[in-house]
Amino acid sequence: MKTGECNRRDFVALAGAGAIAAAAGSAGATAATGEGKALRIVGIACSPRKGMTTARAVRAALDGAASVGARIQTELIDLGGMSIAGWSPEPPKDDMEAILEKLKDPALGGLIIGSPSYFRGISSLCKAFIERCSPLREPTMVLADKPVGVVAVGGFRNGGQELVIEQVQAAMLCFGMVPVGGKAPAFQGATLMSAKDEIAQDELGLDTAKKVGIHVAELALRLMG
Repeated sequence: MKTGECNRRDFVALAGAGAIAAAAGSAGATAATGEGKALRIVGIACSPRKGMTTARAVRAALDGAASVGARIQTELIDLGGMSIAGWSPEPPKDDMEAILEKLKDPALGGLIIGSPSYFRGISSLCKAFIERCSPLREPTMVLADKPVGVVAVGGFRNGGQELVIEQVQAAMLCFGMVPVGGKAPAFQGATLMSAKDEIAQDELGLDTAKKVGIHVAELALRLMG
């Protein structure tokens, strides 16, 4: 084999390796600077009481999500005062129509669903919301492989919040979503205690909400690239 041929081959190999390294460096720089397409994390507050503790708790989780990076955009949808009926073969034209359009957005990275604990279970409004999301299951699973975190608010520290989280997570598995908790100690999800319609003093609960939001946003970035 001629020396010239070896040199050419070495040059091609080195050039290829350099291109790969440059691409890897570019990807790393993009990740480090937070560049890329925006991802939306949407929070749904499923309390009939607009702007109250559940909405505030979901907002705390969204603030945690937004802290992850510039690519994360957040939106709170407060269902309080809205007209949303449960599922039926011919659902009525109500406020759910506009919400469904938001959830079909390709930029949607994940959901944070919040519900008060009523008799140790989700609110009827939360149940109706989940049922009316059925169009997102066919003809394609629009929400599949997207993370979902849950925020639960109760009147006591152990007022059924964990049961609310389990109920929402189980339901969203039917949409192919990936249920996530927070970081320690919020392994299952966010659990907040409302004392006299106020959660500001529940530092532990607010911390769990923040950690759930962070986990949802981090996983959304990993899954959607």
